[in-house]
Amino acid sequence: MIQVRPSEQMRDLGVVQEGAPILADPARPFDLPAEREAAEQVVEKLFTAMDRIGQVHPFAKGMGIAAPQIGIGRTAAIVQPADPGAPAIVLLNPTITDRSDETDEQYEGCLSFFDVRGMVPRPLRITVQTTTLDGQLAATAYERGLARLVHHEIDHLDGLLYTARMRSGIDPIPVEQYRQTGQAWGYEQ
Repeated sequence: MIQVRPSEQMRDLGVVQEGAPILADPARPFDLPAEREAAEQVVEKLFTAMDRIGQVHPFAKGMGIAAPQIGIGRTAAIVQPADPGAPAIVLLNPTITDRSDETDEQYEGCLSFFDVRGMVPRPLRITVQTTTLDGQLAATAYERGLARLVHHEIDHLDGLLYTARMRSGIDPIPVEQYRQTGQAWGYEQ
């Protein structure tokens, strides 16, 4: 039996892979409400991609996908929280406006290079400003694992991969080695 690498599986599901120029370029914001229809179409494509990926790979810690990862250079992303009953978070033109000084370092994965996992320091709390489809600004605070997921997707929209946030001298580890750690994101309460 031929073993398919996780990154090949994601590529086959339509996820743009590391090295593609679109992943390194900042995405273009939507002019809302003027571009409402375009934003709705991108969000629909993101939900379709997320559903397709979720049928093949379970995400116990939640997941997210940004428009550049499906080849669309616009500032839209979706985050599905770990709680299966929680609604997805739609991020349009997101900007981090505040972040806690308190950080932690946890393993992250990325659909665009799914063969490895890396230890990434991130703030434990962020406040994100987004634009609604009708052009209004909205601010939401996220904490811990959800803050990590949202921050990861905003980085994609800014043309950054999580490896840019890793401490110097720390390299990602193969997914097989990560699986052997058996660790979920741990947070002190």
